[in-house]
Amino acid sequence: MKLSILMPVYNEVETLNYAVKRVLDVAYPCEVELVLVDDGSTDGSAELISRLDDARITKGSHPTNRGKGAALETASSLASGDYVIVCDADLEYTPGDIPALLAPVIAGDAEVVFGTRTFGSHTAFSFWYVVGNRAVTMAANILYNSYLSDLETCFKLMPLALYRSLQLRQEGFGVEAEIAGKLLKAGIRPYEVPINYKARGREEGKKLTWRDGVEALWILLQVRLSKAPSLARS
Repeated sequence: MKLSILMPVYNEVETLNYAVKRVLDVAYPCEVELVLVDDGSTDGSAELISRLDDARITKGSHPTNRGKGAALETASSLASGDYVIVCDADLEYTPGDIPALLAPVIAGDAEVVFGTRTFGSHTAFSFWYVVGNRAVTMAANILYNSYLSDLETCFKLMPLALYRSLQLRQEGFGVEAEIAGKLLKAGIRPYEVPINYKARGREEGKKLTWRDGVEALWILLQVRLSKAPSLARS
């Protein structure tokens, strides 16, 4: 088994080196590759990526900023693993938690695994961010008769073939809602495991806004009313 870790990068020069190191330093129970895609950064992130030298790293880039979803589409097209997971370059998530998401897959108990966050005073930069996340997750549970704990989590592990068959169209942050919506629409109920999380504040580069929450709700509704996707299953 091989795991492809997709890392979209947009103006993350302050944290990128450390993020890459943390991802590659984890003791994984399988072979891994890190697929880095610079999404039109203007702060030197692209130059930093060009200097990285590790056989486990695959690189891609966009000449201009297109959004997280677009960067993930490029990254998934470059990936060569059996399974895939996204890990942002901003250090909000802990790469050391990834083996815990792999464990149910290796044990044969799951095909799709989500890492679910527990928010607290030291992990959430804003009360309204947490409320918005809960509202979007609740909306998905109502629309799809499911019981997800954290729809917007970045840590979504699944077979690469399944990820590609989702045929994702959202180029921005709405891709998270699209992924979850299409999986739920197809009757796939993700296995959930707890993960660590520490949100950044605005001054540290947090990019999500309330508009992204409204967009996520709209995407979930669109997917719910659309034809069920035909997905590749392992």
